[in-house]
Amino acid sequence: MTETFMRISDVAAATGLSRPTIYRLMKEQPPRFPRPINVLGPRTVAWLQSDIAAWQQERIAASKVEA
Repeated sequence: MTETFMRISDVAAATGLSRPTIYRLMKEQPPRFPRPINVLGPRTVAWLQSDIAAWQQERIAASKVEA
């Protein structure tokens, strides 16, 4: 299986979250959003599409339990 890398703009568009919100959720303890990986270098990060999809599914499942 080939993984797809998503840059921050792609992650924001896919989740509907702003860039600052994404980073804030990552910094919470425990983290509430997947961490990026270093793809091309120390200043270039991306998220795995599968990590973002899994996070979205978790949020959907949690919303159904809370309702």
